[in-house]
Amino acid sequence: MENLAPYACTDHNTRGRVHPEDLPIYRNQYQRDRDRIIHSAAFRRLEYKTQVFVNHEGDLFRTRLTHSLEVAQIARSIARELHLHEDLAEAIALSHDLGHTPFGHAGQTALNKCMRDFGGFEHNQQSLRVVDFLEKKYAEFDGLNLMFETREGILKHCSVKQARTLGEVAQRFVDKTQASLEAQLVDLSDETAYSNHDVDDGLRYGLIAFDDLLEIKLFRDQYDKVVTKYRDINNRQMIHEVIRRMINVMVVDLIDTSRNNISTAQLETLDDVRNEPRPLIAFSAEMMALILELKQFLRHHLYQHYRVHRMSRKAYDILTALFDAFVNDIKILPPEPREQCEVMQSEHGDEGIARSVADYIAGMTDRYAIVEYERIFNPRQLSFVNLIP
Repeated sequence: MENLAPYACTDHNTRGRVHPEDLPIYRNQYQRDRDRIIHSAAFRRLEYKTQVFVNHEGDLFRTRLTHSLEVAQIARSIARELHLHEDLAEAIALSHDLGHTPFGHAGQTALNKCMRDFGGFEHNQQSLRVVDFLEKKYAEFDGLNLMFETREGILKHCSVKQARTLGEVAQRFVDKTQASLEAQLVDLSDETAYSNHDVDDGLRYGLIAFDDLLEIKLFRDQYDKVVTKYRDINNRQMIHEVIRRMINVMVVDLIDTSRNNISTAQLETLDDVRNEPRPLIAFSAEMMALILELKQFLRHHLYQHYRVHRMSRKAYDILTALFDAFVNDIKILPPEPREQCEVMQSEHGDEGIARSVADYIAGMTDRYAIVEYERIFNPRQLSFVNLIP
């Protein structure tokens, strides 16, 4: 790619793939990663996985798929302006949620509790597990065999204890070094997207009140600009105009602050990025305070809303019941996950069974998890036809 900064990731300074492959023709290595991600089964399933809400609760709620696309759009814009590798940023953005459970954070909470005696469950590590192992499409290797820098960006968070088990891709958590700038910007693009779009979804479905949001400075500042410019705007247009301006001011602040940080650091190589004491892609202190205020509002008014909590409670119970049923009797699993359980059991005992069951459940969509629950626990679904997966 032209006009890349000397400290950007490229095909020339990459740490490569676990399994060596011939160079791609007419595309760079990170374009190949992006394409493999888009064509993966895990990526397609994101269409029916939601973030805050359950998929069948409404047709216009954002899903993990639409969220990933929105993160990719923001990340590419930032990468372009900072002369970083857009294709790598896009690949990380599109794959960062591949390991998320059905039912959003409630699903992760349920699986983590179920797996507490077997290493726990964390969606970033599960996303890495998906691209390194669970996707089984290629003749020469398991997983997607993505570039090191893509895999590194997927693994946004990791404890030192877990990092020691994951090898080179997690070594920065042990050494206290940094990920690439492309990985750093995707992390904050993710934060920008979900904070604003949760506001959008919450307003559209009446879970948060417009008047309450006017107490939040980041929202109120943009609202005042919109009502000053547009006198006869309707409610839907109002929401869109305010949200898009909020995203814009966050992105502009992020670019300006990051550019200044990079200039001050006097970077010359990618290794210089990794050896920095702290991430260089960042919001200003003033913007961080505004974002924190917004996050606290969403936590109290949206994520803890009784309707959201009801959905989360049901989701938690469904996944916990499925996990217990499958672990206690792997014969009720469909053939492919059952075979994987048997292989993992032979290698790792009970922990292998638990991890395989967690893999199966984490890969479910919202509606498939509900269907599986009905098949197993609804006594009316006793016909042979209904028991076929």
